[in-house]
Amino acid sequence: MAHKDYYEILGLKKDAAEGQIKKAYRKLAMKYHPDRNPGNKAAEEKFKEINEAYAVLSDKEKRKQYDMFGSDKFHQRFSQDDIFRGFDIGDILKDIGFGSDDVFNRIFGRGRTGFGGFENMHGGRQGFGYEDMFGRGVPQKGADITSDLHITFNEAVFGGDKRVSLKRPDGSMEEVVVKIPAGIDTGKKLRLAGKGSPGIGGQPSGDLYFNVIVQGHPVFKREGDDVIIEKDIKFTEAVLGTSIEVTTLDGQTRMAKVPAGTKGETKIRIKGYGIQHLKGGGKGDLYVKINIKIPDSITERQRKLLEELLREGM
Repeated sequence: MAHKDYYEILGLKKDAAEGQIKKAYRKLAMKYHPDRNPGNKAAEEKFKEINEAYAVLSDKEKRKQYDMFGSDKFHQRFSQDDIFRGFDIGDILKDIGFGSDDVFNRIFGRGRTGFGGFENMHGGRQGFGYEDMFGRGVPQKGADITSDLHITFNEAVFGGDKRVSLKRPDGSMEEVVVKIPAGIDTGKKLRLAGKGSPGIGGQPSGDLYFNVIVQGHPVFKREGDDVIIEKDIKFTEAVLGTSIEVTTLDGQTRMAKVPAGTKGETKIRIKGYGIQHLKGGGKGDLYVKINIKIPDSITERQRKLLEELLREGM
């Protein structure tokens, strides 16, 4: 699901200065504050939006990450907890003439921590719960997270375990083991259950999905579960036929027969030496693509022989 653009919510351009961001927030906060719009649910939702936008854009590091990843990918990496951690709008609301404690308690309820807390009328600290504000007090499973996973050609062909370091929503690092199934290709997804964002109210965490991206190989080219390898042969070998050695994916040496009269770019099939089918047994095939190599220079004797062949109509 696409997320709204924070700059657009505050009516700003992406190069807006810190002062412009604060000024835009103050203006919109005055317009949509619940005290000025009693019973207006649309204004209440808008007030929530501008607070979320300001929580990100007023924080240098969060804004940097938002600009780097874009809105959708930012929300894959940052939970609502991350967005509002350390955010305090109490002073700004006081500056524009609103009491923070009373309105937020009235509309969103008392309780949880969030926004850094505000001073109440008795001089104490009263927490304004962003979980109340955004409905996150309701028990729910954690959000799923999507990330790219780059693997080598050989890892995709043979499979195995790959260790990956993950940055958790709380900023800590965790090393996980991803099982790579033999035969996987670019565009497939791998799932790690319970490695997404934490759940709320005792509910389980979401899942982590990896978008698989397979690197290329200097020799082998993949087409589905088939593999292509190129081999150069001489002109005379193409005309008369020959046998060539071919190294397979697993390092074996196989002989491939090149029939007499083979043309350039002909593919010779070696059955069952391709890539493991991801679903079901068996493998694809290995194809040897023939390139006919023309010499850069020839000897005088070779020239005479070729001229004789030309006279013979060849």
